[in-house]
Amino acid sequence: MMQGVALALFIALQAFAGAAHAAHAYAQFGDIKYPPGFFSFEWANANAPKRGNIALVAPTRLTNFDKFNPFTLKGAAAPMLGTLVFETLMTGTYDEPNTAYGLLAEDIEVAEDLLSVTFRLNPKAKFQDGTPVTAADVKHTFDTLMSKAAAPQYRVVFGDVKAAVVTGELTVRFDFKRASAELPLLAGSLPVFSRAWGRGKPFNEVITDKPIASGPYKIGRMNFGRDITYDRDPNYWARDLNVRRGLFNFDRVTFKIYKDNTAQTEAFKAGEFDYVQVFSARDWARAYTGKKFDSGELIRKQLTAKNAGDFQGYIINSRRDKFKDARVREALVLAMDYEWMNRQLFYNSYARIRGFFVGSDFEAKGLPGVDELLVLEPLRDKLPAKIFNDAVPLPPSTAGPDGLRGNLRKAKALLDAAGWTYRDGALRNAKGEAFVLEYLDGGSGERTFAPYQQALAKLGIEAKYRRADFALIQKRWDVFDFDLTTVRIRGTEAPGSELLDRFNSKSAENQGSSNMTGVRDPSVDYLLDQAVASRTRPELVARLKALDRVLRHGHYAVPQWYAEGFRIAYRSGRFEQPTVAPQYYQPEDWVLRSWWSKQ
Repeated sequence: MMQGVALALFIALQAFAGAAHAAHAYAQFGDIKYPPGFFSFEWANANAPKRGNIALVAPTRLTNFDKFNPFTLKGAAAPMLGTLVFETLMTGTYDEPNTAYGLLAEDIEVAEDLLSVTFRLNPKAKFQDGTPVTAADVKHTFDTLMSKAAAPQYRVVFGDVKAAVVTGELTVRFDFKRASAELPLLAGSLPVFSRAWGRGKPFNEVITDKPIASGPYKIGRMNFGRDITYDRDPNYWARDLNVRRGLFNFDRVTFKIYKDNTAQTEAFKAGEFDYVQVFSARDWARAYTGKKFDSGELIRKQLTAKNAGDFQGYIINSRRDKFKDARVREALVLAMDYEWMNRQLFYNSYARIRGFFVGSDFEAKGLPGVDELLVLEPLRDKLPAKIFNDAVPLPPSTAGPDGLRGNLRKAKALLDAAGWTYRDGALRNAKGEAFVLEYLDGGSGERTFAPYQQALAKLGIEAKYRRADFALIQKRWDVFDFDLTTVRIRGTEAPGSELLDRFNSKSAENQGSSNMTGVRDPSVDYLLDQAVASRTRPELVARLKALDRVLRHGHYAVPQWYAEGFRIAYRSGRFEQPTVAPQYYQPEDWVLRSWWSKQ
């Protein structure tokens, strides 16, 4: 709460003109809510007691972890390391997109020309070994993450940062390759660790060395493959800092690992852990019921948020020869009967994903508007005319009189045009090769893949289901060794440079990048560059709508479904939460940051 602090008039940082401005916060578009000296975030209880334990379940795909270094390519890191152990120069808030406040940095100064940002570190900032956080540590972190010893996505995400320059013991300047209102936020998101962490080893060999970081928790008891506990640091340097006041209140946070959803659900009912977010509509309808829920011992709740919708779909690896033709990819989209699955498998609890920015201001709709056309005009000679003249593609529906059969007829025509014809018992190309694809999955998607598999068979496509554990899936993802797989990408109200790693041509061949679809399109590259250079929110909206439109015409994924809100379950009588609900958040982050134990 804003206790004892007047809401003083705050002159927002002007990104486009005027002298360099030092501030406690930075907003990409100048909309800073909390004034200098604010007491705490409104969605936090500043008086929350520090006590008690909470046990959660690790993400479904994580069936093991083998390292404490989340910044390297190989292996699987322990869950929530980034949130609980590492800290960044700035931190976001659940009630403002595109804005961040000083955390390790107490002062942010953006140059007039937007070509650099200088952070002055808080002199109270300490690593968990008691040593101070210095500008040299910040530079060491940046240089390390930009090296080949770190996962390649950091070299993409921070690709527009020219260098980190130490200008004083507690001051560091980030120089940029181009002027951008987003880049100060990006630099402020750098996770910082001590130069002493893994000293003497190549960074990619720093595996089980416990991190030397500055976050509120340290790694405690653990059993590889089973669970890990984080212990709250009693000497945490930022305990009374306004951006941390009332947050991270549990003495111990434990994550438990289960091999499948059934074991996880039964363990929750048996009291092995306290909180879970439920992603399966079937489990929510059938498994999270019974006497313990009826009596109030266990609570199930559906939360609302202002978040943009998540993206989830069957990712089509366009690097494969058989998927290079967009008509083939569109045929795969036409073969999925979402309406039947939602009715028969999902209890009508989902909404259909339409594009890559569903449910946000950035989602393309209908025909391109004037704002989009201005963005797309320089690409008129490079893009198909339908992008300018036709409505943006929507996922095909089977609700009409022709149903799935009508969609399969359209799919067959597209495949014929792309050189795939049915003969000798299979769909074949000009070389006589049968169309065979493999779906790589951790096991949770077998039930939903089966009806899609049957529809593909009617086209003459043999679709194989390959189940693997998370470690193998991750290895194959890293080298793009898959035909189809499923990913879920959290929606955000502030898309930015992470999109370069997801859709830029340079990322398509960078092992370990997020460009799972293999998009390599100069027009997409142009739109990405325009988006990350946006200086106003209307500019960002127009450029991302244009990007969404172009990507959707490329049919790089088979759109699936998303829940409009969150399903959570937790043990009654154990926890309390602030009275002010967050607006833009993920439920697990919210629980770990702002809930606390009852006495």
